[in-house]
Amino acid sequence: MQSRQDILAALTEILVDKFEIDEADIAPEANLYEELDLDSIDAVDLVIMLQELTNKKIKPEEFKAVRTVNDVVNAVEQLVK
Repeated sequence: MQSRQDILAALTEILVDKFEIDEADIAPEANLYEELDLDSIDAVDLVIMLQELTNKKIKPEEFKAVRTVNDVVNAVEQLVK
């Protein structure tokens, strides 16, 4: 996972497969909580899946500000640098 496209593709796959979100709804500006209907439990599950994907520890405070799909991509991009 090097590029933003790779990260977005992996994130999209997780959101579709694990959270049953329609791929058409997944856009960079889509709000995870309001538009994609994730709740706090889903957010924790998502962090765990992203940790497994990147083999990096994600600190909860790094993820608190995450609101949109693009925010997740940015956070993961920072982790893998």
